[in-house]
Amino acid sequence: MSRILVLILMMSTYAFASEAGHGETDIVQRTVNFLLFAGLVWYLVGEPAKAFFASRSQAIADELKKVQDKLNESIALKKEALAKITDAEKFAQELAVTSKKENKILNDNIMTQCELDLVTLSKQGSSTRDYAQRKMIRSVVEEVITETLAQSSGDFDKEAMANVILKKVA
Repeated sequence: MSRILVLILMMSTYAFASEAGHGETDIVQRTVNFLLFAGLVWYLVGEPAKAFFASRSQAIADELKKVQDKLNESIALKKEALAKITDAEKFAQELAVTSKKENKILNDNIMTQCELDLVTLSKQGSSTRDYAQRKMIRSVVEEVITETLAQSSGDFDKEAMANVILKKVA
């Protein structure tokens, strides 16, 4: 039905477009002709143009929604990253506190071991010194006895023995 109407409108356009040639003004015919042409163009191009612009508007709205979704996603990722940074800072602070405690414990253990080693070295030093003193005393006594026995000439009295001992001790 609409095709028949379009065909009639097209034919009427040609009918009114013919020139009468009587010198009369043809403003009415031209106006009707323009209105018929505009109606025909509107009828043929109107729906596709509306569909094109509607689809274009929908495509723009879809792109805008995609951009908005990406923006929301990036905001969420930023919040997650900030939360991870906060957690990492807390972990770093806890790690610093823990490492200081461990450092103090290790330092105390090392100092205790050093003190025990010093006590052991001190005991070993004193026992070595005592051993050296006894060895020296033994050697001096041995020497004095040997010297005294060597002076077996009959004048071995207390005074001679005291002189020999005083010589060695001094």
